Amino acid sequence: MIYDIRHITRFDYGAQVKYARCNLRLKPIDWPGQTLETYDLIVEPVGRTRAAHAEAGLAHVTRLVVDRPVRSLTIESRARMVVDRPVPMPSPSDPTLAEVSALARTSRDLSAAGPANYIFPSPLIPLDPAIAQWCAADLSPERGALEAGFALAGRIQREFAFDPTATLVDTPPAEAFRQRRGVCQDFAQIMITGLRAAGIPAAYASGYIRTLPPPGQARLVGADATHAWVLIWCGPDHGWVGVDPTNGIWMAGDHIIVAVGRDYAEIAPVDGVVLGSGAQKMEVSVDVAPVEELAPITGTPIATTAP
Repeated sequence: MIYDIRHITRFDYGAQVKYARCNLRLKPIDWPGQTLETYDLIVEPVGRTRAAHAEAGLAHVTRLVVDRPVRSLTIESRARMVVDRPVPMPSPSDPTLAEVSALARTSRDLSAAGPANYIFPSPLIPLDPAIAQWCAADLSPERGALEAGFALAGRIQREFAFDPTATLVDTPPAEAFRQRRGVCQDFAQIMITGLRAAGIPAAYASGYIRTLPPPGQARLVGADATHAWVLIWCGPDHGWVGVDPTNGIWMAGDHIIVAVGRDYAEIAPVDGVVLGSGAQKMEVSVDVAPVEELAPITGTPIATTAP
């Protein structure tokens, strides 16, 4: 599938902002099953950008500096992606959770995608005994890794209510778990908490899902915004396998990864420092549209980063 992606973030400030320095993680990374064809980054009314080093996680980081007074700022990211990712198929020959845990502990992969980076708790996803116990019902050590991961995602989808009013971006997993309500970030964090407690490498994936479903299929929860789901390391043969606990489905042709980290803090789409006074209002819109044939994305970017 070929997708055109348009992600717009608009900030309106109650008073003039004299200076802003932000990190943008909006350009999709290279990942198995997806290829970035074109990418444009447009900032209005003013801004200087340059590539920056990702201090943590797997992300393309762009440093944005606004050094002239503004009352509003619009950041628009445009990408064309080719996604060719089959639906995973659990098999009796899959490694068990016990085998995956042992393989992860002995892995010598020191890269940002190495499984050892994702075994232990992280600042936003601490160890929680109540969540670990609840998740353990699906995570028997002798169970196949793919089967167990999908079962846990399905139980979260069935037993938790999607409620955008229940949590904030900094709500800890324990609070969302107590309420049994939240959004995609909460469900991903709860699932990661349980997997790591069982010794299974689990990463936080941020990206997009298809906005409009194919004819006859239900619309996926989480469209029209950035989405979050879970990557489970299932041994060296399978590598990282994605599962979406918000929708109870595998990561396949409808998902596009932008960044991967231990938790949201490492791969937030936009963060930084703003110098000014007054309130701030932020609006985000995302559109992921399938296209039939390749054609150039039009527009006049002030900065373009190469794929």
